Amino acid sequence: MRIVFMGTPAFSVPVLDALVAAGHEVCAVYTQPPRPAGRGKKERPSPVHARALELGLEVRHPPRLKAPEDQAAFADLQADIGVVVAYGLILPQAILDAPTHGCLNIHASLLPRWRGAAPIHRAIMAGDAETGVCIMQMEAGLDTGPVLLREATPITGGDTTARLHDRLSAMGARLIVDALAQLPDLTPQPQPEDGVTYAEKIDKVEARVDWTRPAVEVDRLIRGLSPFPGAWCEIAGERVKLLDAVLSDGNGAPGTHLGDFKVACGDGAVQIIQAQRQGKRAVPVADFLRGTEMPARLD
Repeated sequence: MRIVFMGTPAFSVPVLDALVAAGHEVCAVYTQPPRPAGRGKKERPSPVHARALELGLEVRHPPRLKAPEDQAAFADLQADIGVVVAYGLILPQAILDAPTHGCLNIHASLLPRWRGAAPIHRAIMAGDAETGVCIMQMEAGLDTGPVLLREATPITGGDTTARLHDRLSAMGARLIVDALAQLPDLTPQPQPEDGVTYAEKIDKVEARVDWTRPAVEVDRLIRGLSPFPGAWCEIAGERVKLLDAVLSDGNGAPGTHLGDFKVACGDGAVQIIQAQRQGKRAVPVADFLRGTEMPARLD
């Protein structure tokens, strides 16, 4: 099929690779414009932009798609279908209607649960037993379109957002290739009205650990916000990111350091597995504790 691909972050790259490997003609790649990044604040292309150039594909990065000339340029591609995954812009109806078969979105949740911006983070933070990927026919509403294919995967106690992100990205890449191969035979299923939840964008104020919460909630917060933005606490006045944890035995006043970076919570305790000081790389807990004098209590 002749495809317009629309995506931006690393999550989208395996999907682009899978479409090319399956023999589809990717006639253009749309992605977010380069953004200032790093200490020098030099403009850096998105992961999709960089990969598309490596593949020799045409890249377009309009800041928005509301202008008539941008919509006309999109329509002139005469695509069979648009494939959208974590693009970062709301698509106007003129864009959705331009390809012969409309636009398909790869969404990292089991819709209608966790529509919106941060479905992977929210699924872990909420303690969901499973999540997955849906291939959805796009319409004007936010992730409201009918679903063509879906596949589930369990969320384990060892999953962080980073680990689940990689698993769902690979799943989405495989599922969209299947969907395009079966497209004439697929019947879009409307999403049920019951069970709708919204995965709001992560607010940085959510990231500070509240040790008075039950250990199970603290554990989910740490794993759900890893690696970005990273749950954090203060240790002797220094902000430290906590990037991996497991539930552990232990009791004490909330925030009490029980030894070896095990911390008491409102109910139970968590064992920190990986941590990161400001301006430093993330390290296993044994490396973090080497030469570090831990206080009796963490804030």
